[in-house]
Amino acid sequence: MIGQADAWGDSPLPPTAHFGRLAAFASATPPETVRLFMKPHHRFWPTRLPHRIDVPATSLWDNLAFQARRFPDKTAIVFFGQETRYRELVEQAERIAARLHALGVRKGDRVILLMQNSPQLVAAHYGILRANAVVVPVNPMNRPEELKHYITDPQARVALATADLAANLAQASNALPPAERLQHLIVTHYTDAFSPEQAGEEAPPEAWRSWLIDDQPEARLDGGEVSDWAHAVNHDAPVPPLEVGAEDMALLPYTSGTTGLPKGCIHLHRQAHHNVMAGNYWANSTHQNVVLGVVPMFHITGIVMVMHGCFSNGCTMVLMPRWERELAGRLISRRRVSHWTNIPTMVIDLLASPNFDQYDLTSLVYIGGGGAAMPQAVAQKLLDLYGLRYVEGYGLTETAAPSHSNPPDRPKQQCLGIPYMSVDARVVDPETLKEVPVGEQGEIVIHGPMVFEGYWQRPDATAEVFFELEGKRFFRTGDLGRMDEEGYFFLTDRLKRMINASGFKVWPAEVEALMFRHPAIQEACVIATRDAYRGESVKAVVVLRASHQGQVTEQDIIEWCHQNMAVYKAPRQVQFVDALPKSGSGKVMWRTLQEQEAGG
Repeated sequence: MIGQADAWGDSPLPPTAHFGRLAAFASATPPETVRLFMKPHHRFWPTRLPHRIDVPATSLWDNLAFQARRFPDKTAIVFFGQETRYRELVEQAERIAARLHALGVRKGDRVILLMQNSPQLVAAHYGILRANAVVVPVNPMNRPEELKHYITDPQARVALATADLAANLAQASNALPPAERLQHLIVTHYTDAFSPEQAGEEAPPEAWRSWLIDDQPEARLDGGEVSDWAHAVNHDAPVPPLEVGAEDMALLPYTSGTTGLPKGCIHLHRQAHHNVMAGNYWANSTHQNVVLGVVPMFHITGIVMVMHGCFSNGCTMVLMPRWERELAGRLISRRRVSHWTNIPTMVIDLLASPNFDQYDLTSLVYIGGGGAAMPQAVAQKLLDLYGLRYVEGYGLTETAAPSHSNPPDRPKQQCLGIPYMSVDARVVDPETLKEVPVGEQGEIVIHGPMVFEGYWQRPDATAEVFFELEGKRFFRTGDLGRMDEEGYFFLTDRLKRMINASGFKVWPAEVEALMFRHPAIQEACVIATRDAYRGESVKAVVVLRASHQGQVTEQDIIEWCHQNMAVYKAPRQVQFVDALPKSGSGKVMWRTLQEQEAGG
């Protein structure tokens, strides 16, 4: 039965024909078997793809090594006009691996990687894997006090960092007891990878010069050694034998919860490998792709879907260290970018540029992302201008990025999409963990080969997020959502992000989606505010479009909301701000705003 179900995904028949075969299958099969194999979303499954895929027994490193053998002289990375070939990238990664081995790094050791997007980040990431070690990607926005946890929790003794961040990491290490400190720090400057004088039309914005080019504070490591990138990639230590495979740990990214310190998510090579392969198949990728690499590569989406997705497929990556709309517009136009994974706020910002009409986005054939819902008006503009259907997806650090994605040929707007390749996803009652009927709200839970092993050294936290259903181990996402009759999933909100106004439950994501329809609103974040009578009321923190500054008042927005949504959902307060707080991956940090409101 499983083989037959898989074969349907490879058939050239249209979705309606698949549905007919599914119906025939259902009529001749016991109900419990139908439940396992016949899902509503199979009617809309890309006909070129199987429903599930096998994962290779090799490591993530093998993907890059293979492509370097196939395309040694092909451009792997473009960084401010400087090109790095696949042969050069592999050579740099192997030199880093040799240096790490010489420093005592062995199989399974955790190595910190603290960098913004750069060729060095890519080489260091693959170099750590080649050294049989585990990558611990760290958010560059963390301050020294926060960085202590990323040293002590994974028991890291070696780190690689860019010069703009190295001093913070060293300061964090020096504040720890001697036995817990870093022993070695390898520091690179961005100019190790490009020449500011030769960048030309692809030069970085002048506003970036202070952290990108100019001299940075010196990093001093108490009780340890600091060395530079040039030494690491130019020494002659031997490259260690490759000892890791599918069942070894590859990544230890950290995720924040509602309480407590961030927790490390254990991902084996095979778990990340599944989504690397599935992502390339889903986006119809080939080695001819030109990828815009602007999603941060300390974040799980940037790591798995952008970096590994690109280099496992022999593509070219046009790399940006962080978001800047004018530079992005120039690079997409000049380098003929074909694939762009992003955060919706990036697209909103680019389309709002006063120079937008100067950019040529006609080379794009795939655009999508997640982290927030894409406003319907913005998605429609992409469709009208370029025929591009924005493909929204959904995933968490624990699921190695996507667990859901919209079919590229039949996406729904402001929708998580359908369960990804090899995924069984359900909506359950958060209290009873029983599956709820179609259309009803509950907690989204996920079973699949990309789901992480558990939290690093936290068996208690691991036990809290897993449960068994129908003989399968499901991960509790903590996200509330619903599934429609076609099998598409929609996010309602985080399990704990709910406003209770006089007994009425208000889900902020729904209110935000409605507010995006107002022509003056560029961004909005909905939070709870204290109300002596109702307990809680709805407040909206709003960023206005530049074209509407001074022309719209807070009261105008409130009145519009009352006209366009149920009264209990409509914000009773509106606050205008210049910008919303965002994480390094571009997500709006609603908790920060909520905490500020509670503290005020």
